[in-house]
Amino acid sequence: MSLGRKIFIGITVVILVVVIGAGLFLRSLATKGIPDYDGTVTLRNMTDEVIVYRDEYAIPHIYAKNEPDLYRATGYCMAQDRLFQMDLIRRATAGRLSEIFGADMINADHMLRALRIPDKSRLVLAEMDEKLLASAQAFSDGVNQFIETHVDKLPLEFSILGYQPEMWLPEHSLDLVGYMAWDLTMPWSIEVVFHNIRKRVGEAKYQQLLPDLEAQSSVAYPEFSVIPVELDFDDLLVAQTRSLEKLGLTVFRGSNNWVINGEKSATGIPLFANDMHLGFGSPGIWYQMHQVIEGELNVTGVALPGQPFIVAGHNDQIAWGMTNVMVDDMDFYLEKINPDNPNQYKFNGEWRDMEIRVEEIKLKDGTTVTRENRFTHRGPIVTGFKSETDEPISMRWIGNEMSNEVRTLYLLSKAENWEEFKDAVSTFISVSQNIAYADVNGNIGLYCCAGVPVRDGWNGVELVSGETDQYDWKGLVPFENLPYVYNPPSGYVSSANNKSVSDSAATVIPQWPALHYRIDRIREMLNEKDILTMDDFRRMHGDNKSKLVEELKPLYLENFELIADLSKIEEEALLLIRDWDGTYPRNSSAALIFEQFYNALLHNVLADELGEELFTKYISTSYLSRFALNDISRDPTSRWWDDVSTNDVTETFTDCIQTSFREAVDQLSQQYGTIPSAWRWGVAHTLTLEHPMGGVKILDRLFNLNRGPYEAKGSSHTVGPFAYSFAEPYKVNHGASHRHIYDLSDWDKSMSVIPTGVCGVAASPHYCDQTELYLANEYHSDYSSRSLVEQNARYTLILTGN
Repeated sequence: MSLGRKIFIGITVVILVVVIGAGLFLRSLATKGIPDYDGTVTLRNMTDEVIVYRDEYAIPHIYAKNEPDLYRATGYCMAQDRLFQMDLIRRATAGRLSEIFGADMINADHMLRALRIPDKSRLVLAEMDEKLLASAQAFSDGVNQFIETHVDKLPLEFSILGYQPEMWLPEHSLDLVGYMAWDLTMPWSIEVVFHNIRKRVGEAKYQQLLPDLEAQSSVAYPEFSVIPVELDFDDLLVAQTRSLEKLGLTVFRGSNNWVINGEKSATGIPLFANDMHLGFGSPGIWYQMHQVIEGELNVTGVALPGQPFIVAGHNDQIAWGMTNVMVDDMDFYLEKINPDNPNQYKFNGEWRDMEIRVEEIKLKDGTTVTRENRFTHRGPIVTGFKSETDEPISMRWIGNEMSNEVRTLYLLSKAENWEEFKDAVSTFISVSQNIAYADVNGNIGLYCCAGVPVRDGWNGVELVSGETDQYDWKGLVPFENLPYVYNPPSGYVSSANNKSVSDSAATVIPQWPALHYRIDRIREMLNEKDILTMDDFRRMHGDNKSKLVEELKPLYLENFELIADLSKIEEEALLLIRDWDGTYPRNSSAALIFEQFYNALLHNVLADELGEELFTKYISTSYLSRFALNDISRDPTSRWWDDVSTNDVTETFTDCIQTSFREAVDQLSQQYGTIPSAWRWGVAHTLTLEHPMGGVKILDRLFNLNRGPYEAKGSSHTVGPFAYSFAEPYKVNHGASHRHIYDLSDWDKSMSVIPTGVCGVAASPHYCDQTELYLANEYHSDYSSRSLVEQNARYTLILTGN
């Protein structure tokens, strides 16, 4: 053998060894965090043995003999599956993302610290009931014992980012509630943009963009009788929230729930449905689990990773589920600063000192950046001091008001009737929700559990002066005065983020509600039959018929028909729209044509007046652009129809609609070919379940962090939602984060599903093992009786004491 050949073989062998070694290393890195769900584990502080059965989807069914053991086991199991997600959310609540991601997150951390979420958590913790506190401590102990015993087997994210998780504290579980309160607060992404629109277009056109709430007749509780300054909040609010979105840390979008009583149910006992609409990502926001203390507690549903209690679910007696109330629970104030002391603001004729907090933000490289947060008595200053003439804006929001959502969840797991349910939800204030109720005795209800600010003589929309207490909140609406319904004559309750009460109600809820299309369709389906079944509820969850299309298509179609010189492609597209039934299956051509037209119309109506930058902010941060376009579409004389960039021409309602239709068809033909019947909604409209680190392409390729894209049906205005941002069509970014259907006549007939899976470790077979079920609008059984749990167990873990 020649020397050259020997060298070649030697190099080849070395390369193979390196490649094989690298492959083995990557495999080890990917799989070392996969949980072991079988066997026996010894934990400190255990009183009795705990058995954890997991079904084919690895959903834990935790059987304990006392509360501390139950919640210690819950902490251990949750850390097995979701430790990195828990730590990521915890870091967000404390403004400590820069420590693991670096300087790109400095501004986000600065903003998050201004929310003072940990401050409130410590106050709530100091007043917590002893049993509840013991449960939170036991949960933390379970998490920490998992961390201690798995230092070398942590999920790959910790290895990639090069850090170890800190010990979990009870206050961290409360911090997660504060983060949900921030994420579910509506006005921060709305009022800022609306203020700048008002400055740009003037009062008359601005008023046409505000939702016409008087026209919204579908209410959740039907039986329940400008300052001239341009705001730039991007540096501290909107832009930093986009950074959090990339990490999967913003979750809210909308929700549905509905309940029927025994008179409408085929079983003679209530049926219950809930699907909370949140941001899509992997792992998903919810952790499915079942908690049992024999003879004392039997509760199942979904929990927020990092806290031990079921958020939406059922016990042996009642079921409950949530939709966001969409309360306007945040206000902005223009503060007057002392020219001789920039740390003082004027209030009721006197100069008051601001609270100054020096924020030391540690970075991944070990360095520290110093920022300041300033606070008035209302809350943080959310604008920077760019020059001596800048006037700072302060913010008051509901998350800083005293509440105790953890108490609510703890008591809900034990509640047996309407009165105990009401007592439990009375402290659910900062995370404003319509909480639906049903019990095994046949009762149903819906309660508006919300922190509703009491404002004196103003609507909460405008930026107002902070120089006096005139615009300060006068408190919150008492729980007893909030709207509710209990055993209504209709035989059902329902909500879908719609308007809460009529304008004549005793307690009016200031809101930024969703459009009425989902709730109208839900109630239409509830009234289609006298008697409904579980199969009907399944069909409703997946329904993709649009009431928006039903309302607006005739109006638009009439103007499409007036186009005199249609091309062959336009004629075919028009025929598809004409014959369309308004449903959004994946194979629909008409659905894609309509959505493309609707987006083009939105741009043509608004962008010329707003300018591209403000228009993009508006459609990116405010779902209310649909409100605006739909209201304008019903007013052919609106001044918004004219394109102000064409000074010598005044465009009409018909002109704008026809131009938008032609633009839509042209855009689609360029992208998908010249045969409109071959265009498919599902090809354009796709869902990708993105991991927080999946944006780094090499990591995604090596570890398969993201899943998809999957073709998606529906849209934001269908009951079965797969919604997208107008700024990024048609990338699905939010929808049903879970689906639950509960049969109160036999809990074991209940069904549920989530978009991803219980485990957050990408190499686990349970990472996204429910995705196909979810996309097919299928479910898995949700057993709560021990015999069926044991019969269907795939894994068994025994947790025992020393």
